[in-house]
Amino acid sequence: MPAAFTSTTTSRRQFLTLLGISAAAVSCGTATANGGGSGAQVKTLKYQGAVGSVTLPELALDLGYFEDVKLEWVGNTISGPQDIQSAATGQTHFGSAFNGAVIKLAAGKAPIKAVISSYGSDQHSYGGYYVLEDSPIRSARDLIGKKVGMNTLGAHYQALLDIYLSRNGLSKADATKVEALVVPPVNTEQALRAKQIEVGVLTGILRDKALATGGIRPLFTDVELLGPFSAGTYIMTERFIKQNPDTVRTFVTGVAKAIEWARTTPREEAVARMTEIVKKRGRDEDTAALQYWRSYGVAETGGRIPDQEFQLWLDWLGERGEIKPGQFKPSDLYTNEFNGYGKG
Repeated sequence: MPAAFTSTTTSRRQFLTLLGISAAAVSCGTATANGGGSGAQVKTLKYQGAVGSVTLPELALDLGYFEDVKLEWVGNTISGPQDIQSAATGQTHFGSAFNGAVIKLAAGKAPIKAVISSYGSDQHSYGGYYVLEDSPIRSARDLIGKKVGMNTLGAHYQALLDIYLSRNGLSKADATKVEALVVPPVNTEQALRAKQIEVGVLTGILRDKALATGGIRPLFTDVELLGPFSAGTYIMTERFIKQNPDTVRTFVTGVAKAIEWARTTPREEAVARMTEIVKKRGRDEDTAALQYWRSYGVAETGGRIPDQEFQLWLDWLGERGEIKPGQFKPSDLYTNEFNGYGKG
């Protein structure tokens, strides 16, 4: 097997280990990150960023939507599960991940709440499952015995693959014969063209560049499968929310305003603003990828979280036996209480 791949078993174990933090670990979060129990509310939020891109909180801060709240960058995240684990253990104040990962973290006894949507899929921002132009794969059943490369297992893109197979009539037994493999996104196009995998998940700039080269076609996309939807959320610990309600309200409402600014601002203007943000922060980053930015993909106005954005993944995880039936209601996992967007 190529060195770029890791086995399904190993990758799955690593992913679940990353999410499997205990309640004891969460309770050991730093006093600073969780408010410290003092009367004053935290006004500087620690967070992890992403190389060469602008997160919604960074955009909100630059647009002046955070009032007296500031951000303190502590490094860049390596994945959504790692980002929310850092928030749950008090190393940062908030983190973003796929909603299925948020559910898994909550199932691991982490006292967290999702407070606003962070990313999603729409006609501009989506994930596609691509095959070579001359591939015989045309349907879900054609995937039996084939390799599908994606960025991580047990998360967004494996969930979408499972839903695609189920909705197209594959039994659970047949679905297990479709082999999901971890392939780093930067290697996915090469692995597909070299026929090391039969299907590769491509998103963003990597998708656009691959399509521009030609010779590949989509089998399906996540937005075709589900329609526009928000896939991930920002989470905070319940303790931090309780101790810092005004800060949380400012943060969530500011992010909501940034979502709508990005949705309504001409793309060229938005890209220029983000490029300037990256340059100003002085982290020696390449801004080339920003030229391909089109959307954050958040479906709901102001990033408000509807039940269905969690119910879909609750059903999926329940079917996989990764959570207990009825263990959570969607409303157990999120709150819109602090989202003041549109409230005057």
